[in-house]
Amino acid sequence: MTSLPYPPFRFYPGHTGLLVSIPHSGLHLTPEVQTALTPKAQKLPDTDWYLPQLYDFLSDLGVGVIAANYSRYVIDLNRPFDDQALYNSKTTGLFPSILFDESPVFDTGREPGDTLKQEYKNLIWKPYHAQITQELSRLKAQFGQAILFDAHSIASKVPMLFDGQLRDFNWGSNDGHSCTAELTQAVTRLVDPQYSQVLNGRFKGGYITRAFGQPTEGTQAIQLELSQDTYLDQSTLRQGEYRLCNTKAPIVQQQLRHLIEGILKLLLIKSTT
Repeated sequence: MTSLPYPPFRFYPGHTGLLVSIPHSGLHLTPEVQTALTPKAQKLPDTDWYLPQLYDFLSDLGVGVIAANYSRYVIDLNRPFDDQALYNSKTTGLFPSILFDESPVFDTGREPGDTLKQEYKNLIWKPYHAQITQELSRLKAQFGQAILFDAHSIASKVPMLFDGQLRDFNWGSNDGHSCTAELTQAVTRLVDPQYSQVLNGRFKGGYITRAFGQPTEGTQAIQLELSQDTYLDQSTLRQGEYRLCNTKAPIVQQQLRHLIEGILKLLLIKSTT
């Protein structure tokens, strides 16, 4: 049995009815994966860069958060356990074999085998999802309802996944099945006009949103795919370095805080009616 060098995730419980999940910000690798990555993949280009930092205000608001420790190149926590496709268009799976630019993740013949993949499913995927299940159940029992906010980010141009340039804020509610219209209307109204946005465009919500969003059962889930153009330094990005932009990052962070505060107000209103 493989032993993990780090725990599968970091979890900080909150005291509101909201839980934030950050499944693609992990930077750690297992030894087996680290030694097998291509030079390009070793830079972890498809990471949801700096999201824990952008959302570091959550503790001030009493909002719980769970964030992955391991890179999606070890295992993608936003894919189903059976690795069934979420989209009809091209995408990556539970164990990505290609980067978003369609180049290989692993050196030829060095992709993890089935036994190792099963261990990662048991040691990383299952605990992450079990923690979400447990926390949402606790929040629902305490507050009568619970909301899961699944936080992501991505480059604004990824030809393999979508044409053209991505909107700044990309909301996913599984075409309205994972949360109420009231929630989507609340968050979209709060986005400053300086940012572009779309609801259920290319990104409709991954497995986490679809699995945990059960509004008729008192648990809602919504995904935000944030364009990295809104906070990364594009000059260093062209050199293959991922750095926060000192001017853009604080502004988008304030916008994210405004969104989370809006969700908390909605929860408070619902709890008093």
